[in-house]
Amino acid sequence: MSHHERSYPQTLGVFAAEADAEERAGFITSTYLHLTGAVGLFMLLEVILLNIPGIERLVATMLSGRQSWLIVLALFMVVSWVANAWASSAISPVTQYAGLLLYVVAQAVIFVPLLYIARAIDPEIITAAALTTCGLFVALTGVVFVTRKDFSFLRAVLIFSGFAAMGLIVAALAFGFSLGPLFTYAMIAFACGYILYDTSNVLYHYRIGQHVAAALALFASVALLFWYVLQLFMSRRR
Repeated sequence: MSHHERSYPQTLGVFAAEADAEERAGFITSTYLHLTGAVGLFMLLEVILLNIPGIERLVATMLSGRQSWLIVLALFMVVSWVANAWASSAISPVTQYAGLLLYVVAQAVIFVPLLYIARAIDPEIITAAALTTCGLFVALTGVVFVTRKDFSFLRAVLIFSGFAAMGLIVAALAFGFSLGPLFTYAMIAFACGYILYDTSNVLYHYRIGQHVAAALALFASVALLFWYVLQLFMSRRR
Protein backbone atom coordinates (compact mmCIF):
# COMPACT_ATOMS: atom_id res chain seq x y z
CA MET A 1 0.00 0.00 0.00
CA SER A 2 2.75 2.44 0.90
CA HIS A 3 4.51 1.69 -2.40
CA HIS A 4 1.50 2.86 -4.38
CA GLU A 5 1.11 5.96 -2.21
CA ARG A 6 4.68 7.00 -2.95
CA SER A 7 4.17 6.65 -6.71
CA TYR A 8 0.83 8.49 -6.94
CA PRO A 9 2.08 12.09 -6.70
CA GLN A 10 4.06 11.59 -9.91
CA THR A 11 0.85 11.11 -11.92
CA LEU A 12 -1.71 12.82 -9.68
CA GLY A 13 -4.58 14.08 -11.81
CA VAL A 14 -4.26 11.43 -14.53
CA PHE A 15 -7.38 9.35 -15.02
CA ALA A 16 -6.82 5.68 -14.26
CA ALA A 17 -8.05 4.82 -17.77
CA GLU A 18 -5.30 7.03 -19.25
CA ALA A 19 -2.47 5.81 -17.01
CA ASP A 20 -0.10 3.07 -18.08
CA ALA A 21 -1.04 -0.53 -17.33
CA GLU A 22 1.12 -0.86 -14.20
CA GLU A 23 -0.18 2.31 -12.59
CA ARG A 24 -3.78 1.46 -13.48
CA ALA A 25 -3.41 -2.03 -12.00
CA GLY A 26 -1.86 -0.54 -8.86
CA PHE A 27 -4.74 1.92 -8.50
CA ILE A 28 -7.39 -0.79 -8.92
CA THR A 29 -5.59 -3.09 -6.48
CA SER A 30 -5.31 -0.31 -3.89
CA THR A 31 -8.98 0.55 -4.30
CA TYR A 32 -10.17 -2.99 -3.62
CA LEU A 33 -7.68 -3.52 -0.79
CA HIS A 34 -9.07 -0.41 0.89
CA LEU A 35 -12.61 -1.62 0.25
CA THR A 36 -11.74 -4.96 1.87
CA GLY A 37 -10.24 -3.13 4.83
CA ALA A 38 -13.35 -0.98 5.20
CA VAL A 39 -15.62 -4.04 5.15
CA GLY A 40 -13.39 -5.79 7.69
CA LEU A 41 -13.43 -2.77 10.00
CA PHE A 42 -17.20 -2.52 9.65
CA MET A 43 -17.58 -6.15 10.70
CA LEU A 44 -15.25 -5.68 13.66
CA LEU A 45 -17.13 -2.58 14.82
CA GLU A 46 -20.47 -4.38 14.59
CA VAL A 47 -19.19 -7.26 16.70
CA ILE A 48 -17.97 -4.77 19.31
CA LEU A 49 -21.09 -2.58 19.26
CA LEU A 50 -23.59 -5.42 19.37
CA ASN A 51 -21.84 -6.93 22.39
CA ILE A 52 -21.56 -3.76 24.45
CA PRO A 53 -23.53 -4.17 27.70
CA GLY A 54 -26.74 -2.19 27.49
CA ILE A 55 -26.71 -1.89 23.70
CA GLU A 56 -30.45 -2.52 23.77
CA ARG A 57 -30.89 0.93 25.32
CA LEU A 58 -29.12 2.59 22.40
CA VAL A 59 -31.28 0.61 19.97
CA ALA A 60 -34.42 1.62 21.88
CA THR A 61 -33.35 5.28 21.78
CA MET A 62 -32.64 5.20 18.04
CA LEU A 63 -35.98 3.52 17.37
CA SER A 64 -38.02 5.28 20.04
CA GLY A 65 -40.13 7.09 17.49
CA ARG A 66 -40.36 8.23 13.90
CA GLN A 67 -38.78 11.57 14.79
CA SER A 68 -35.82 9.85 16.44
CA TRP A 69 -35.03 7.83 13.32
CA LEU A 70 -35.43 10.93 11.15
CA ILE A 71 -32.82 12.67 13.31
CA VAL A 72 -30.52 9.64 13.02
CA LEU A 73 -30.87 9.66 9.21
CA ALA A 74 -30.27 13.41 9.05
CA LEU A 75 -27.11 13.11 11.13
CA PHE A 76 -25.94 10.20 9.01
CA MET A 77 -26.41 12.22 5.81
CA VAL A 78 -24.39 15.12 7.23
CA VAL A 79 -21.61 12.81 8.37
CA SER A 80 -21.64 11.05 4.98
CA TRP A 81 -21.23 14.37 3.17
CA VAL A 82 -18.29 15.33 5.39
CA ALA A 83 -16.69 11.89 5.00
CA ASN A 84 -16.99 12.01 1.20
CA ALA A 85 -15.49 15.50 1.11
CA TRP A 86 -12.55 14.38 3.24
CA ALA A 87 -11.99 11.16 1.29
CA SER A 88 -11.90 13.16 -1.97
CA SER A 89 -9.23 15.54 -0.66
CA ALA A 90 -6.36 15.91 -3.13
CA ILE A 91 -4.18 17.62 -0.53
CA SER A 92 -3.88 15.37 2.48
CA PRO A 93 -3.77 11.54 2.51
CA VAL A 94 -4.47 11.73 6.25
CA THR A 95 -7.71 13.59 5.53
CA GLN A 96 -8.66 10.98 2.94
CA TYR A 97 -8.24 8.15 5.42
CA ALA A 98 -10.07 10.12 8.10
CA GLY A 99 -13.01 10.44 5.71
CA LEU A 100 -13.10 6.71 5.00
CA LEU A 101 -12.80 5.90 8.71
CA LEU A 102 -15.55 8.36 9.62
CA TYR A 103 -17.88 6.88 7.02
CA VAL A 104 -17.28 3.29 8.14
CA VAL A 105 -17.94 4.24 11.76
CA ALA A 106 -21.14 6.08 10.77
CA GLN A 107 -22.36 3.05 8.81
CA ALA A 108 -21.55 0.75 11.73
CA VAL A 109 -23.61 2.89 14.11
CA ILE A 110 -26.64 3.22 11.84
CA PHE A 111 -26.64 -0.54 11.18
CA VAL A 112 -26.79 -1.41 14.89
CA PRO A 113 -30.62 -1.40 15.26
CA LEU A 114 -31.17 -3.45 12.10
CA LEU A 115 -28.53 -6.03 13.00
CA TYR A 116 -29.76 -6.16 16.60
CA ILE A 117 -33.29 -7.00 15.43
CA ALA A 118 -32.03 -9.48 12.82
CA ARG A 119 -29.93 -11.24 15.45
CA ALA A 120 -32.97 -11.49 17.71
CA ILE A 121 -35.02 -13.09 14.90
CA ASP A 122 -32.31 -15.49 13.75
CA PRO A 123 -28.53 -14.85 13.67
CA GLU A 124 -28.27 -16.94 10.50
CA ILE A 125 -30.19 -14.24 8.65
CA ILE A 126 -27.19 -11.91 8.94
CA THR A 127 -24.83 -14.51 7.51
CA ALA A 128 -27.19 -15.34 4.65
CA ALA A 129 -27.68 -11.65 3.80
CA ALA A 130 -23.93 -11.01 3.93
CA LEU A 131 -23.17 -13.94 1.61
CA THR A 132 -25.92 -12.86 -0.80
CA THR A 133 -24.58 -9.31 -0.82
CA CYS A 134 -21.05 -10.57 -1.45
CA GLY A 135 -22.25 -12.79 -4.27
CA LEU A 136 -24.14 -9.97 -5.96
CA PHE A 137 -21.19 -7.61 -5.60
CA VAL A 138 -18.76 -10.12 -7.13
CA ALA A 139 -21.15 -10.85 -10.01
CA LEU A 140 -21.74 -7.16 -10.77
CA THR A 141 -18.04 -6.38 -10.50
CA GLY A 142 -17.36 -9.22 -12.92
CA VAL A 143 -19.87 -7.78 -15.40
CA VAL A 144 -18.01 -4.45 -15.47
CA PHE A 145 -14.51 -5.93 -15.66
CA VAL A 146 -15.42 -8.49 -18.31
CA THR A 147 -17.51 -6.25 -20.56
CA ARG A 148 -15.40 -3.11 -19.89
CA LYS A 149 -18.63 -1.15 -20.27
CA ASP A 150 -18.79 2.40 -18.91
CA PHE A 151 -21.93 2.67 -16.78
CA SER A 152 -21.57 6.40 -16.14
CA PHE A 153 -24.78 6.89 -18.17
CA LEU A 154 -26.63 5.63 -15.07
CA ARG A 155 -25.66 8.73 -13.09
CA ALA A 156 -28.76 10.83 -13.81
CA VAL A 157 -31.12 7.90 -13.21
CA LEU A 158 -29.40 6.99 -9.94
CA ILE A 159 -29.44 10.57 -8.65
CA PHE A 160 -33.13 11.00 -9.48
CA SER A 161 -33.99 7.60 -8.00
CA GLY A 162 -31.99 8.39 -4.88
CA PHE A 163 -33.91 11.61 -4.24
CA ALA A 164 -37.20 9.82 -4.89
CA ALA A 165 -36.27 7.01 -2.50
CA MET A 166 -35.21 9.43 0.22
CA GLY A 167 -38.45 11.35 -0.20
CA LEU A 168 -40.47 8.15 0.21
CA ILE A 169 -38.46 7.13 3.28
CA VAL A 170 -38.93 10.52 4.93
CA ALA A 171 -42.65 10.50 4.09
CA ALA A 172 -43.05 6.98 5.49
CA LEU A 173 -41.35 8.00 8.73
CA ALA A 174 -43.25 11.26 8.99
CA PHE A 175 -46.70 9.82 8.31
CA GLY A 176 -46.23 6.28 9.62
CA PHE A 177 -46.95 4.12 6.58
CA SER A 178 -45.06 1.04 5.37
CA LEU A 179 -43.18 1.11 2.09
CA GLY A 180 -43.69 -2.61 1.54
CA PRO A 181 -41.65 -5.35 -0.15
CA LEU A 182 -41.74 -3.75 -3.61
CA PHE A 183 -39.76 -0.82 -2.25
CA THR A 184 -37.19 -3.24 -0.80
CA TYR A 185 -36.77 -4.98 -4.17
CA ALA A 186 -36.50 -1.59 -5.90
CA MET A 187 -33.79 -0.48 -3.47
CA ILE A 188 -31.84 -3.70 -4.04
CA ALA A 189 -31.95 -2.97 -7.77
CA PHE A 190 -30.96 0.64 -7.02
CA ALA A 191 -27.94 -0.51 -4.99
CA CYS A 192 -26.94 -2.93 -7.75
CA GLY A 193 -27.08 -0.04 -10.21
CA TYR A 194 -24.77 1.97 -8.01
CA ILE A 195 -22.30 -0.91 -7.81
CA LEU A 196 -22.18 -1.04 -11.62
CA TYR A 197 -21.79 2.74 -11.75
CA ASP A 198 -19.09 2.95 -9.05
CA THR A 199 -17.15 -0.01 -10.45
CA SER A 200 -17.03 1.50 -13.94
CA ASN A 201 -15.91 4.78 -12.36
CA VAL A 202 -12.96 2.91 -10.87
CA LEU A 203 -11.97 1.86 -14.38
CA TYR A 204 -12.68 5.10 -16.22
CA HIS A 205 -13.39 8.18 -14.11
CA TYR A 206 -11.27 8.19 -10.96
CA ARG A 207 -7.79 9.62 -11.06
CA ILE A 208 -4.61 7.95 -9.92
CA GLY A 209 -4.36 8.72 -6.20
CA GLN A 210 -8.12 8.67 -5.56
CA HIS A 211 -8.22 5.06 -4.36
CA VAL A 212 -9.56 6.05 -0.92
CA ALA A 213 -12.49 7.98 -2.41
CA ALA A 214 -13.17 5.12 -4.83
CA ALA A 215 -13.14 2.60 -1.98
CA LEU A 216 -15.57 4.75 0.02
CA ALA A 217 -17.99 4.95 -2.92
CA LEU A 218 -17.89 1.17 -3.39
CA PHE A 219 -18.30 0.57 0.33
CA ALA A 220 -21.34 2.88 0.42
CA SER A 221 -22.97 0.90 -2.40
CA VAL A 222 -22.19 -2.44 -0.75
CA ALA A 223 -23.57 -1.21 2.58
CA LEU A 224 -26.76 -0.02 0.88
CA LEU A 225 -27.19 -3.39 -0.83
CA PHE A 226 -26.56 -5.27 2.43
CA TRP A 227 -29.12 -3.07 4.25
CA TYR A 228 -31.96 -3.98 1.90
CA VAL A 229 -30.97 -7.60 1.34
CA LEU A 230 -31.00 -8.00 5.12
CA GLN A 231 -34.42 -6.34 5.33
CA LEU A 232 -35.71 -8.70 2.64
CA PHE A 233 -34.46 -11.77 4.51
CA MET A 234 -35.91 -10.47 7.77
CA SER A 235 -39.32 -9.88 6.22
CA ARG A 236 -39.42 -13.48 5.01
CA ARG A 237 -38.64 -14.86 8.47
CA ARG A 238 -41.13 -12.78 10.42
